[in-house]
Amino acid sequence: MGRVYNFSAGPAVLPEEVLKEAAAEMLDYNGTGMSVMEMSHRSKAYETIIKEAEQDLRDLMNIPDNYKVLFLQGGASQQFAMIPMNLMKNKVADYIITGQWAKKAYQEAQIYGKANAVASSADKTFSYIPDCSDLPISEDADYVYICENNTIYGTKFKKLPNTKGKTLVADVSSCFLSEPVDVTKYGVIYGGVQKNVGPAGVVIVIIREDLITEDTLPGTPTMLKYKIHADNESLYNTPPAYGIYICGKVFKWLKKLGGLEAMKVINEKKAAVLYDFLDQSKLFKGTVVKEDRSLMNVPFVTGNEELDAKFVKEAKAAGFENLKGHRTVGGMRASIYNAMPMEGVEKLVEFMKKFEEENTK
Repeated sequence: MGRVYNFSAGPAVLPEEVLKEAAAEMLDYNGTGMSVMEMSHRSKAYETIIKEAEQDLRDLMNIPDNYKVLFLQGGASQQFAMIPMNLMKNKVADYIITGQWAKKAYQEAQIYGKANAVASSADKTFSYIPDCSDLPISEDADYVYICENNTIYGTKFKKLPNTKGKTLVADVSSCFLSEPVDVTKYGVIYGGVQKNVGPAGVVIVIIREDLITEDTLPGTPTMLKYKIHADNESLYNTPPAYGIYICGKVFKWLKKLGGLEAMKVINEKKAAVLYDFLDQSKLFKGTVVKEDRSLMNVPFVTGNEELDAKFVKEAKAAGFENLKGHRTVGGMRASIYNAMPMEGVEKLVEFMKKFEEENTK
């Protein structure tokens, strides 16, 4: 069997040429006579890999010099605790709840201080992004937190919230590197890489230097202090070495494509193919209000659970994998990250048209 079209939300599709390169280097990386998987993280060869990966990411995102790039472990979920432990100096933070991951981050922050939900779209099953132009931001808030692209619900902040001068912290796991970004608008941008950047096991944290201090909450483990990782250039302990190597290859792939501006154009075209079909379909419909639609995660339904299940089953048989919606919402979801080729989306739409014809009377 050949490669399937993998619409998984994460771990997700990776660029085929990156996988081929990694395969070619599996037994002997660059004349070292060993795999990156076997290599000491203290070796010269590995030092080059992690330094290049960081530099390529800095180039892609135009990361200013006063921001550190950290390659960490524990996934995005560990950041739910690490952020308050390191940033909650006044023990107050404001959270905008636009989906399950923002909600989990908010609940975790309550362990460490006063977390306020200053806006939420829970009233309509997170199908929109609330108006964040004039929020009741707390006077003494240490930061304002968002999940910028909501993987489960398929919404995306097209405009960042007005934080009234407070530090913005954003989880960008599922829109990482999908379009250009102005890093200076954030205090912290972080994301688990297994959606749009690499294999599971790495989380990248881009953090402004003034937010990295010795002054963490009492009881913060050494491993959860940003300063420790920043001072040791992500090599305090053994990092997820192979995962970082693959991320580095993805950064080079993106640079070759023309960077994030070029990627955004591709992503917009790709998403339009699917959304345009959903907007005129008699059977399928998208679940998100138009102006807040994600370019990365596209949830849709038929309105009939049995028909949804039939669609997922038949799609799988036809080589379209992982189209089942998240267990909390049902329906379907196509994650069309950077590495999903345009052809995959076009073929999916063809299949949906055929399914519609066969299942509407």
